[in-house]
Amino acid sequence: MPDGREVIRSRQNLFVRRLQRLIRRGREEGLVIVEGVRLAEEALAARLSLVEAAATPEITRHERGRVLVEEIASHPRVPLRWLDPSVMASLSDVETSQGVLLVARRPDQKASLVSGERPLLLVLAGVQDPGNLGGLLRTAEAAGVTGVFVGEGCADPFSPRALRGGMGSTFRLPVGFRTVATEVQTLRRAGISVWAAAADGKPFDQIDWRQPAALIVGNEGAGLPVSLVKACSGTVSVPMAGRVESLNVGVAAGVILFEAARQRRAPR
Repeated sequence: MPDGREVIRSRQNLFVRRLQRLIRRGREEGLVIVEGVRLAEEALAARLSLVEAAATPEITRHERGRVLVEEIASHPRVPLRWLDPSVMASLSDVETSQGVLLVARRPDQKASLVSGERPLLLVLAGVQDPGNLGGLLRTAEAAGVTGVFVGEGCADPFSPRALRGGMGSTFRLPVGFRTVATEVQTLRRAGISVWAAAADGKPFDQIDWRQPAALIVGNEGAGLPVSLVKACSGTVSVPMAGRVESLNVGVAAGVILFEAARQRRAPR
């Protein structure tokens, strides 16, 4: 074996059963399940606190896998356990496991997400699809968003599917959980303009995004509650040609956020 230790081949092994329990109860226990080479690399780079680590011997056949295994093994308090591929597959959330699985503590989400002179924030309200939510986090990071608030009714940004959609952005971005209506009031009191994405809003390129600002996007089907929209500074839209009624929430947010990024790069 790569380090001389035994490969676990039974799904009834105590370690495997512990992993099964942690995977089921991860959110309740403040844990995140990280699967796959890329996400494991990102979790280690973000210095997440490891709880358990497992890999298959086959992962060491490739240089990238060997480097990853060496880094995981450098954590002395969390021994790396070797699993047979069939056992790893029984734990995997994907059709074909890449041969590595980490259990880590979730990043601390208690600190303030509003920082810097010109914060640009994304607030998610009722975004229920994990893939969409993860993609929104990746778009937010790419556009220079400084913090993301995940409100009630949203998918878990640390669920396996959302993590895959985020491609590591979930670990790098400040992400906090808040009640959206309360957060809107808090942001506005702090002098931050809060814009709700709506079909009849002001065109996105007619808003001054160089000021401290927050964008709220909601469920693609239901949109944002009327009471929440009224509590915002105003509404913003993406004008569309033809008979198209709406855009995917990730596309709409991306268009608006990259306009904000463009304005912020331009000389005043």
